[in-house]
Amino acid sequence: MKITVIGTGYVGLVTGTCFAETGNKVTCVDIDKAKVDKLSSGQITIYEPGLEKIFLRNTKEGRLVFTTNLEEVLEASEIIFLALPTPPGADGSADLKYVLGVADKMGKLMKGYKVVVNKSTVPVGTADKVREAIAKNYKGAFDVVSNPEFLREGVAVDDFMKPDRVVIGTKSEQAKKVMTELYAPFVRQGNPLIFMDERSSELTKYAANSFLATKISFMNEIAQLCERMGADVDMVRRGIGSDDRIGKRFLFPGIGYGGSCFPKDVQALVKSSNEVNYDFEILKAVEKVNALQKLHLVNKINTYFKNDLQGKKIALWGLAFKPNTDDIRDAPAIDMINALTAAGATITAYDPEAMPNVKNKIGDKIKYATNQYEALAGADILVIATEWSEFRTPDFERMEKEIKHKIIFDGRNLFDVAKMNDLGYHYESIGRADSNKIN
Repeated sequence: MKITVIGTGYVGLVTGTCFAETGNKVTCVDIDKAKVDKLSSGQITIYEPGLEKIFLRNTKEGRLVFTTNLEEVLEASEIIFLALPTPPGADGSADLKYVLGVADKMGKLMKGYKVVVNKSTVPVGTADKVREAIAKNYKGAFDVVSNPEFLREGVAVDDFMKPDRVVIGTKSEQAKKVMTELYAPFVRQGNPLIFMDERSSELTKYAANSFLATKISFMNEIAQLCERMGADVDMVRRGIGSDDRIGKRFLFPGIGYGGSCFPKDVQALVKSSNEVNYDFEILKAVEKVNALQKLHLVNKINTYFKNDLQGKKIALWGLAFKPNTDDIRDAPAIDMINALTAAGATITAYDPEAMPNVKNKIGDKIKYATNQYEALAGADILVIATEWSEFRTPDFERMEKEIKHKIIFDGRNLFDVAKMNDLGYHYESIGRADSNKIN
């Protein structure tokens, strides 16, 4: 099939590459010429494990191409995916200017039947707005479909190639036929194609992300209770996660959620609820809990140093909002950096992938190390903000030679408390007993 993907951000690039991998001819369109030139020359523009390999294979074989010229490719395309940003506006609502702007332009260019697919995360009713924008200038037949993505950064290729479900919002039988054919290679194992109306599909995406954000905030609240009641959140997590009504996933406590999806989608659903005169109180609480949780370690550090961080040297492991990505959008590490430096501390950070993005965002506000051990040199404490695999089993002997004091504040519960006690560390984590030995 001939497919056009408009937008080469995270969702657009993963979508286009994975569709090309199953033999489709995919053209990705973006207004950023420098980005298009880079992609066309074989340079991938995002970090996502497993993506570069299939990106290079499909660009080499000519199934995946890039252009700035929408008009040039539109006529030949059977399916057009809109993978455009929908950033939160000042009031928290999703900004549709990019989506509707492209829809308006497409209406002026279309000459035959197309299936236009919203891949972006959009508020309920957006399919209707896209349909109206196209119809202002194009009077022929076309369909607008809602097809939300459920990609997890770090495992997006697997999520796309082997989805647990594909949600498609359309009432058109013709569009159903086209989308069924398109996704057939991805659901051969029996995972469902779930057809529904467009509005239900749009709400499904927001509901899914908001529910997961709620699970995370709930466990962070339980972790707070564990610290005050002398319970162990890991034990509680295992106890409730064994109930298949609850499930094991998204029950790990930490220093809050971040990224491009959860914060934005929770905020947008709250705003959408307000617009229909419904007060979504649970989600407002989720937002509040998450904002507080991002600074939970900072509060612990302040308590330990009796609110005097002036001149303290802090090593920070992890900057991305989660491992296996370079995404720092709403990352808890950024909130902690701002709070700790404002209190007079200096920070040397290390992250395997996210340091260039942080440097672009905050510049030389902190120092950047070439590896995790270099970050420890002369540090008073170590703070862990992201659970990269390489942080899980470090060389503790090497750590002792670099760090000034054996003090760790762990926002991701990477280490066993008893082991850290045996090693002589003052070790504070989330929702577990602290090891209070200081070397």
